[in-house]
Amino acid sequence: MTSGVFSAISDRGSGVFIAILVAAALLIPASNLLLPPDSALHVPTHLVSLLGKYLCYAMLAVALDLVWGYCGILSLGHGAFFALGGYAMGMYLMRQIGPRGVYANPILPDFMVFLNWKELPWFWQGFDMFPFALLMVLVVPSLLAFVFGWLAFRSRVTGVYLSIITQAMTYALLLAFFRNDMGFGGNNGLTDFKDILGFNLQADGTRMTLFALTALGLVLCYWISRVLVTSTFGKVLIAIRDAESRTRFIGYRVEHYKLVAFTVSAAMAGLAGALYVPQVGIINPSEFAPGNSIEAVIWVAVGGRGTLIGAALGALIVNFLKTTFTTGALAPYWLFMLGGLFIATTLFLPKGVVGGARAFWEKRKTTKAAAETAPAAE
Repeated sequence: MTSGVFSAISDRGSGVFIAILVAAALLIPASNLLLPPDSALHVPTHLVSLLGKYLCYAMLAVALDLVWGYCGILSLGHGAFFALGGYAMGMYLMRQIGPRGVYANPILPDFMVFLNWKELPWFWQGFDMFPFALLMVLVVPSLLAFVFGWLAFRSRVTGVYLSIITQAMTYALLLAFFRNDMGFGGNNGLTDFKDILGFNLQADGTRMTLFALTALGLVLCYWISRVLVTSTFGKVLIAIRDAESRTRFIGYRVEHYKLVAFTVSAAMAGLAGALYVPQVGIINPSEFAPGNSIEAVIWVAVGGRGTLIGAALGALIVNFLKTTFTTGALAPYWLFMLGGLFIATTLFLPKGVVGGARAFWEKRKTTKAAAETAPAAE
């Protein structure tokens, strides 16, 4: 097992990917904090926050690729796990506001005072402590995934039916969180955050730290996923993806493997949501929208399903395009462009950017080896 942990990141691609992320975690905050704004190498704060948001999406894409790319579970509800992690962090940030809110109530968040709530609901208890909130960031999404997966996989719900019920799950949560009486701020969600662990969220130092933690969080999620998919456990996942009935026939408890992968993936998605909220400053029910989960599927498809690095790269590419084309005259046509990108990827690059590049180099290597051995054979 120990050798597997290290061998998981020993290949060249993984090493380069992790080295880039670690370098970004160190150099980008340093360029913002240490270099003057007029320097060509200075990275402005708003750009760092934008990159941090992209990296959160990349974490979500890696989590989704673990279950879709390696286990064949096409989840259209991973946005729900992302949003639940975000809400857990948002609840902690709301408790940190204290008497600095509009209504100056030291216990109740502003929206509860506005709705004439008299006391803090039981499910808000404990969120004034960061360790508890961090625990909930992981526990709430993974617990939902465990219960949902236990029911679905035990009933052998697969394929398009599983995709539909995952989408129904996130839509049901969307409707629930829109209700004011749920105690999560209704359609306005949670916002107006002040600080985290006593540090001002608007300060450059705090924003740079959050970016660095997000980059390292992506490294952690990638490493965990890589260890899983390169182990014996991962080989069983791939067998389930390629021939589930045959894998079950030879004695594997397929539902157990799928449940573990689904739960771990949900925890990683929750962590991504928790890092996302303090950087964007808001979490509301729109994060549960089924369209968000479908976009995550497109990120993975564009980057390369079953490659992990490709999933992260796809999230960065698609969200960069989204930022570019939704701020100008082409903004009304972004969804058409996104759909066209998905169709083009499916038709002309079915393995995605990284999967296609990997297939090209393997074919080239095979052709070169054949050319070198041919004269010797003659």
